[in-house]
Amino acid sequence: MKEKATSFDIAHIAGVSQSTVSRALNNSPLVNQETRDRIQQIARDLNYKVDKNASNLRKQKSSTIALLLFEDPTPDDSLINPFFLSMLGSITRACANAGYDLLVSFQNLDDDWHAEYEDSNKADGIILLGYGDYLNYRNKLSRLQEQGTHFVRWGAHDKDYPGISIGCDNYQGGYDITRHLMTSGRKRFVFIGDAGSHAPEFMARFNGFADALAGATGIDDVPVQYDAISTEDAGYEAVGAMRKDGVRPDAIVCASDLIAMGVLRALRETGIQVPDDVAVVGYDNITVSAYTTPGLTTVQQNTRRAGELLVDALIKAINNEQPEDYLMPAELVIRQSCGSLRD
Repeated sequence: MKEKATSFDIAHIAGVSQSTVSRALNNSPLVNQETRDRIQQIARDLNYKVDKNASNLRKQKSSTIALLLFEDPTPDDSLINPFFLSMLGSITRACANAGYDLLVSFQNLDDDWHAEYEDSNKADGIILLGYGDYLNYRNKLSRLQEQGTHFVRWGAHDKDYPGISIGCDNYQGGYDITRHLMTSGRKRFVFIGDAGSHAPEFMARFNGFADALAGATGIDDVPVQYDAISTEDAGYEAVGAMRKDGVRPDAIVCASDLIAMGVLRALRETGIQVPDDVAVVGYDNITVSAYTTPGLTTVQQNTRRAGELLVDALIKAINNEQPEDYLMPAELVIRQSCGSLRD
């Protein structure tokens, strides 16, 4: 007896994924018309019939939340920004308390991640942590919104970008930590971190930094900015570029703790003393920042509260309630890396 054709058979013949077949057979606009027509014709040729019982079952709630992480360059094999590791624990607890399972995956393992989870009933909704280049990422957010997927993201709020966001007041954090450095007598400032629209959190931190210095008296030079992604190597290389340019700051504001760690390493190798010659501050208060030499002054983002808010907002969306964007306050954590200037 000939076996019934399956969606996997169609996928093999069409040269697409099984999830694409599923969407095409359901006339999803996420699959272009030409591909839909081709897949539907293959299904007819194979006399493929959709299992209505299975289809209906897939439309029920799974009591699962998908957490999608963007792979970050890291010195270890985790490929997870250490800042998100602490938030992961909070999200896991919050899901358990709400009676949901948590499915964790990387975003860039599947170019079609924006349509994969709720459409295939793997999860009732999606939490997004990190995104790489935001200008590329926001198009996928728009497609999530168009297809009615429930999702919430950690990151900067912008009324022009789709979806609910839970984030930290990065502008205020950048402003406050710069003002703190000014009160300790620092006069020559450098900011290390991408300050463009590709990284909105970094841009907000830079804007707070720049506004804190704007119009301030006693600042010797116009502050300088060097691009860097959130890695130690990027911070290390930025110091090399800074010294090549002949820039000699007495305060370096880094857009993340990872950048700051690379900066500390580069300064140590060149014999520049922190904080006697130059103060260095970071952002995120990842665990290791308390154990650098010297201890790193930074900005705290409440990851425990962030995880709770992300899960709560997503469950509200799943239940057809109206979650709202939320901006958490930033809090300074003062350690030895921004002490007073050497006499």
